[in-house]
Amino acid sequence: MGKGILVVILLIVSPIWPLGENPLPGDPYIIVNKHVNELAFYHSGEIEQVFPVALGKETDETPEGEFNLLIKAKNPYYRKKDIPGGDEDNPLGTRWLGFDAQETNGRIYGIHGTNNPESIGKRVTAGCVRMENKDIEFLFEQVPVGMKILVIDDERSFEELGIENGALEYK
Repeated sequence: MGKGILVVILLIVSPIWPLGENPLPGDPYIIVNKHVNELAFYHSGEIEQVFPVALGKETDETPEGEFNLLIKAKNPYYRKKDIPGGDEDNPLGTRWLGFDAQETNGRIYGIHGTNNPESIGKRVTAGCVRMENKDIEFLFEQVPVGMKILVIDDERSFEELGIENGALEYK
């Protein structure tokens, strides 16, 4: 058997993604609660951290539903105003986690940093979830492409929401 055929066979039968990269259902998991302008990061059956966020303004609501994380980008380029990644005028900050809301393939809606930290906690975005750069940089390192993100407007606690959505064990 030739080397070329052996390489093709190995590519066909071996996994395409690195081992350990695919998330287990519900772990890790992110819930963004529009009711309190906060994001909870769940990992290994626990709430690892809760972060304040900015969300979509009234005319550009952040879409609700359960989405898949499709894109991770460092120093994302801001297409709307042709601002390169890493530029201090870039409103996307230092990281982008794009999710598939409204069938946009992770290119329109995302969780991202900011060049305007005073906006955190407010309803000011064009539909994205905005975080402080230090927070999105932490989250970026923790989450794999393919994981689930739930965006919801609910009065219940992150504990209750985590149990209902399989991110926490009922205690």
